Amino acid sequence: MDAVSRIEFALNAAFSRAEGPSCPPRLAAAMRAAVFPRGARIRPRICLAVATACGEDDPAIAEAAASSIELLHCASLVHDDLPCFDDADTRRGRPTVHHAFGEPLAVLAGDGLIVLAFQNLTRTAHVPQRLAGLLTIIGHAVGAPSGIVAGQAWECEPKVDLAHYHRAKTAALFSASTAAGAAAAGAEYDGWRLLGERLGEAYQVADDIRDAAGNADELGKPVGRDIALDRPSATREFGIAGAVQRLELLVREGIESIPACPGAADLRALIMLEATRLLPKGVARHAA
Repeated sequence: MDAVSRIEFALNAAFSRAEGPSCPPRLAAAMRAAVFPRGARIRPRICLAVATACGEDDPAIAEAAASSIELLHCASLVHDDLPCFDDADTRRGRPTVHHAFGEPLAVLAGDGLIVLAFQNLTRTAHVPQRLAGLLTIIGHAVGAPSGIVAGQAWECEPKVDLAHYHRAKTAALFSASTAAGAAAAGAEYDGWRLLGERLGEAYQVADDIRDAAGNADELGKPVGRDIALDRPSATREFGIAGAVQRLELLVREGIESIPACPGAADLRALIMLEATRLLPKGVARHAA
């Protein structure tokens, strides 16, 4: 199977363990609506790409890690869209979970996805050393002091360092994706964190650019939220052209940081291809 098919199969397998007669039907539906239909799946695809580059020897471990990371990402989107944060009406071109199911179920659906992600990792229990590494990597990327929960919390602070905010809110889960991919393949994983950090920061900068210069219909979610919510962003700090330059620098630094591995060349090519898809149409030319 290709990477996307592997991810979708693994996500559906995870849901098969969570859904059942004892699960409240609307909770199950809300959790599923948060994950399907799929988004870009960029984090789990990066995880699988790194595992492949490192010579994975047990695909089931890489698939468990990748799908768990995607479940955590989707949980963060459910919570990010809530009225107490972004108060977003749409996500991926559809009503957000709290609009479709109500705010209480949206909170519970996000919580349920977080727990499901860690339950899903137990599929790797047949290799306990790798499970321990994956739990450490992914747990660190989610909570405090510098995971995605902390990243969201920085929006509640009166003064924010933009790079610190981006590293926690977005880069933490990207760093987990690259490190987990290596760990899933049985490789040393600390050297892979920098690639994820740079890609995560680049993705957040691109998201800031899309929010400032993108089209809501094309993106499937509201735009202009950073200004409306007085939230820190790369475009507010650097301008559109400066933000594009920042993105390009981060991608270059990420590629240069890739450790020696059997599939390094293919991984570099994949990252370059993904980077070209990050900006809204016409922005790069306009900024140049």
